[in-house]
Amino acid sequence: MDDRAFRNAMGQFVTGVTVITTNVGDETHGMTANAFLSVSLNPKLVLVSIGEKAKMLQKIKDAGHYAVNFLAEDQQEISMLFAGQIKDGRSVDFEWLNGMPVIPGAIGRVTCQVVNEYVVGDHTFFVGEVTGIELNDGAPLIYFQGKYRELASMNENETLLI
Repeated sequence: MDDRAFRNAMGQFVTGVTVITTNVGDETHGMTANAFLSVSLNPKLVLVSIGEKAKMLQKIKDAGHYAVNFLAEDQQEISMLFAGQIKDGRSVDFEWLNGMPVIPGAIGRVTCQVVNEYVVGDHTFFVGEVTGIELNDGAPLIYFQGKYRELASMNENETLLI
C-alpha cells in the first residue's frame, strides 16, 4: 500500500481541529494538529502526536508542557495559519491559561504537563496530565476527506437515532 492510499483511508475518519501551543522562554509556538485524544479520566491524561520533522517536537520537549485548543467552526483561518498555509506575517494575540498560551475564541482549551513521551514510527506521542480546562460555547471546526467542514446542527425538535 502506498502513502497516498493510507492518507486517503485516514481521511475517512472525521476529526476535530486543534492548535497545540507551548512557550519556551519568552517565545510562543503553535501548530495545527488533529492527532489528539483523551487517554485517562483518573489521572486526567491526554495525548498529542507530533511528527519527527515538526519544529514543535523540540519545543514541547524543551518546555515540558503544552496546551490543546479545540477550534471553533469560524476559526479555519487560525488552523491554516498554524499549519503554515498562510504565510503573510499575521500574528495571534494569545490569551493565557495556567501560564500557557491559548487561542482566543477556541471552544475548549486544555493545559497539560508532559508526563511521558513515546517515539512511535515517525511521530512522538506526548502524554500530558491536564492542569487546567476552560470551555466556551460554540460548534467545532472539523476535518474530513482533506477538507474543513462544519458540524450540521440539529434543532431542538429533532431526535438523534442511535
